[in-house]
Amino acid sequence: MFPNLETDRLILREITHDDAQGIFSCFSNPDVLRYYGQDPLETIEQATGLIKFFAKSFEEKKGIRWGIEVKGEKGLIGSIGFNSWSPKHKRAEIGYEIHPDYWRKGYMSEAIKEILSFGSQTLGLTRIGAVVFIENQASNNLLSNMGFEREGILKNYMYQNGKVYDTFVYGFFPQKQDI
Repeated sequence: MFPNLETDRLILREITHDDAQGIFSCFSNPDVLRYYGQDPLETIEQATGLIKFFAKSFEEKKGIRWGIEVKGEKGLIGSIGFNSWSPKHKRAEIGYEIHPDYWRKGYMSEAIKEILSFGSQTLGLTRIGAVVFIENQASNNLLSNMGFEREGILKNYMYQNGKVYDTFVYGFFPQKQDI
């Protein structure tokens, strides 16, 4: 059963086929994907495929991805979740995106705080990692403000539009934090 979560302003819920347009809206937007390491989606069918990928990843206990919805509004504004989830090793990597209409309103901080708590308390994670393009100042600041520790640089780690980029690698250690 998929674990839906709630914050003061947000509902974090399972992404369904009905969310294809919301997923497409984010994952086709070049501004959203500028530092994502993924090419923009071109069709709604690709969004449906991504939704199927999220569902399969959850079924196989390899990841969990929540759709982010503002309470009282219909439709997704973004998504957040854990990739590379290893229950055996009690670790995962966080990933997220949000539509530009909702940037700088504190929604992502609220969603991150909720899934960090879930990851620690429910999944028993002892490490939550993140990999971020060095140029992505907004995400680097966000993770630092959320208690992630910058651990180093991964050289030539991600490709975006045919160009190679270095990334920062971060770690969050729930046992050291007051979530």
